[in-house]
Amino acid sequence: MILRVLKAALVAGFLAACVAATLQTFLTSPLILQAETYEKAAAPEAHAAGLGGLLHLAHVQHAPSDSADESAWEPSEGFPRIAFTALATLVSGVGYALILAALILAAGRRFDMQTTLRWAIGGFLAASLAPAVGLPPELPGMGGAHLAERQIWWICTAAGTALGLYLITNVRHHAAIGIGILAIVLPHLIGAPHAEAAASDVPAVLAAQFAARSLAVAFAFWATLGLGLGWYWTRQEDRTRSGFLTQAASVTGERKAV
Repeated sequence: MILRVLKAALVAGFLAACVAATLQTFLTSPLILQAETYEKAAAPEAHAAGLGGLLHLAHVQHAPSDSADESAWEPSEGFPRIAFTALATLVSGVGYALILAALILAAGRRFDMQTTLRWAIGGFLAASLAPAVGLPPELPGMGGAHLAERQIWWICTAAGTALGLYLITNVRHHAAIGIGILAIVLPHLIGAPHAEAAASDVPAVLAAQFAARSLAVAFAFWATLGLGLGWYWTRQEDRTRSGFLTQAASVTGERKAV
């Protein structure tokens, strides 16, 4: 069983990574490169503005990592950057596929493409769409709150949404539905962490396009993940069943020959 889960997760993660990496190359990466031109253009202006400008620039540029260093290593432009992005997407895909398979098995659901796709869409809602309501995907150069605060809010939102969806769609009891709705809504009532005075030279239209395209890529990623997981799992079951029938027919034939 464990080997079957690992194989299915690897195949599904690979397929999802291929789809997501292709879409990222044509949809989101050009927007990131365009936003970086605004980020780099803002650096000399901040330097000329004196100490106050330097402090503001440090907050805007390094808010996502809190302790980022300008000399830190990063992949060069072109193929290395695309390759590292695809590798990160592949690792994420396999990890999400393992979690998805474990949850479906723990819930006692049958593995087929319809079930895995439905659960994958739930994963998209929990891990991508719900957190994006409070913390939409951001381009380089856009100000934001400290990374730790955003990570905590993201984890609470994803976990609460996943729990709420499970209670609403599987338990289906009045109390469970009420608790599920509360779990989904509560992180948004508390509010996502944001910088007090975030400023950005990135045009709002560019930021909106990036957020929308990122969610579209995320949906394609999760849908491919669910379909790939269900398809390969079903294929393994068919192979196992075919091998069992072949072995049984062979044993029967030997008995008749005797």
